[in-house]
Amino acid sequence: MSDTVTTGDGCRIAYRFDGPADKPILLLSSSLGTTMDMWEPQLAAFAEQFRVLRYDTRGHGGSDAPPGSYSLDRLGRDVVELLDALNIPRVHFCGLSLGGMVGQWLALRAPERINRLVLAHTSAFMGPPSAWDGRIAVVREKGMAAVADASIERWFTAEFVGTSDASLAKVRAMLLAVNVDGYIGCCAAIRDMDLRRLGGLIDLPTLIIGGDADPATPPAHSEALAGAIRG
Repeated sequence: MSDTVTTGDGCRIAYRFDGPADKPILLLSSSLGTTMDMWEPQLAAFAEQFRVLRYDTRGHGGSDAPPGSYSLDRLGRDVVELLDALNIPRVHFCGLSLGGMVGQWLALRAPERINRLVLAHTSAFMGPPSAWDGRIAVVREKGMAAVADASIERWFTAEFVGTSDASLAKVRAMLLAVNVDGYIGCCAAIRDMDLRRLGGLIDLPTLIIGGDADPATPPAHSEALAGAIRG
């Protein structure tokens, strides 16, 4: 069952723990348009070695969705304030897509809170900004249904789509349930993010995961991160 903490700007952030209380803590940060439930298929394996801490990104799931543009700085500070509220000094961190962008911010702005860093299917820059402005306009006018199917096509291969109807239905329902203000706010954070000149300042043990079937963040994005990060 999830609980919440309240950030300095009054936003409630939902979180939950799974796994043995005496294990090292692994904090999982989700992708745009998903909730902490996206990690369910991996949870049992992670919980064998870690105390797993999941949270809903601002604007998603059980977290509040204030209107307006968010920033990567604000999303990163949400994590720091979550850890502060839970009296957790350091964690291992794994972030997927938007979660990986938050992980980069933490590695740059709060490296003392991170033991080891995993950046999965993410990037230091996701331009051009005009593409995000276009997506924001579509979602504002037509809602999440206008982008749900396109998101699924980016996230899953054609082979998987043809054999996994039940899994895809859960993901689609997750996307459709996202608060429009929250989705738009996070799109703005991605639009305005550019960490390309800062990667060399990250000096933490880092694992970068990518894949050649990922059209949103193809291998070149992972290679650029790997080339820049010292850890």
